[in-house]
Amino acid sequence: MENLENGGNISLLNLPESTLDCILQRLSPIELIKMSEVCTYLRDICRSDNLWDNQIKKKWGGLIGDVAYKEWQWHITLAKEEGNILNQQINQNGSMGSFSGAWPMLCLGSYLEDCKHLKNSLSNNFMMALYLSLESGKFWFPAQVYRGPYVSDALVSYNSKTNTFQARQRSGSWRLMGNNIQWDEVRVSPVETSPCDRYVSDCFEELKPGDHIEIQWKTSSEISYDWWYAVVGHLGSCNENENYCLCHKSGEKSFCINLFV
Repeated sequence: MENLENGGNISLLNLPESTLDCILQRLSPIELIKMSEVCTYLRDICRSDNLWDNQIKKKWGGLIGDVAYKEWQWHITLAKEEGNILNQQINQNGSMGSFSGAWPMLCLGSYLEDCKHLKNSLSNNFMMALYLSLESGKFWFPAQVYRGPYVSDALVSYNSKTNTFQARQRSGSWRLMGNNIQWDEVRVSPVETSPCDRYVSDCFEELKPGDHIEIQWKTSSEISYDWWYAVVGHLGSCNENENYCLCHKSGEKSFCINLFV
């Protein structure tokens, strides 16, 4: 304080750790990157998972779920395994993913267009590397895309120039679902089940007429399930009088599902 009163300067490095952290929490991603280039001490702090987890939650919190984090962990782990046979065979051009098939292969939970940046020090900065890969559009992450009365599982990539997304869906091959997809048209999948597998709900016994739900449906065994909005209806033998309705007590639970189309 004496130095300040005499017109002296105070270094950012002389601030208490809690004060410095409070300042860094308020910086934008670009400002954090610039700050990390000042010195080794600030580089380590500005690349910390704590700071970049905050940045991801601010921008990507509504779209990145547990499945996407697990997929990203897989990419980070593979990037660190130098000399790994799978790494050598699949990633000749720097691409990564747990695949087999078309674009780039058929069975995958995510796709990383270029893994070269993960082979340097960024591989030790999980959250920062994830943020930069999302922002650049290199990481195609699992999410769901609204398509009128239903929602489709897809791999989604961000376009920072248009602030929109493009998505690919597994349908025999990984066909392009669409471009210029808005933020409010994308969501985190509510379940961790693979889109190719049927989800078994644990709340079936609790369903009753009038409940709003989502159900899986697909037209072919070769494609993934879509999720359709629906309302649980009454049994055919029910007169739909709420005072006498026993549909929810039916042992078979043979409900009529009214799809919103």
